[in-house]
Amino acid sequence: MDKKILFLHGFFASGQCVPALALREAFDGRAEVLTPDLPMHPKEAVSFIRGLIEREKPDLLIGNSCGSFYAQMIASVAGIPALLGNPYFQMTEFLKQRIGKHQYKSPRKDGRQDFTIDEALIGEFADMEAIQFNSCNPRSKDRIWGLFGERDTLAHFEPLFLEHYARSFHFPGGHTPTADEVHTWYVPLAERMLTEFVE
Repeated sequence: MDKKILFLHGFFASGQCVPALALREAFDGRAEVLTPDLPMHPKEAVSFIRGLIEREKPDLLIGNSCGSFYAQMIASVAGIPALLGNPYFQMTEFLKQRIGKHQYKSPRKDGRQDFTIDEALIGEFADMEAIQFNSCNPRSKDRIWGLFGERDTLAHFEPLFLEHYARSFHFPGGHTPTADEVHTWYVPLAERMLTEFVE
């Protein structure tokens, strides 16, 4: 297995969420799929992801929702192709409607399932949103692809994506893909990207 994929999960998810497990299953024996738990705070998450990229040197980033928000920012800087599943480019709007205590929807390795959304966290995301497209460059325009669920009721950012990137795809699903949707839509695009961009 000479190929390596780094999957970045959504805000309420973990490295054990359905899309992560489905990607690991799909690429079993063909590529190593890393599915870490991401820190809740955005600056910590970006620092964690960059450190992981330096150590593991993945060939491809795949994100979902908030994970795609991070992948978009990091892929251009790191020079890695990325597949952005239902990217959520305005996390502040998402979080403002959800202030209070919550639980992650899939288990985390540290055992912590409870967390709180507050104004301070929203402010941290606001700072990052303001600069999220600063690292876009001509080389990444065709190497960062978007995949958008036609029944996604949460994120509607394909027009904003297309202001910066050229390759957009659709699948007939919602915001968080099922295992079948990952196998049917995410995996073939990931395979194309590995073939097209990785020697």
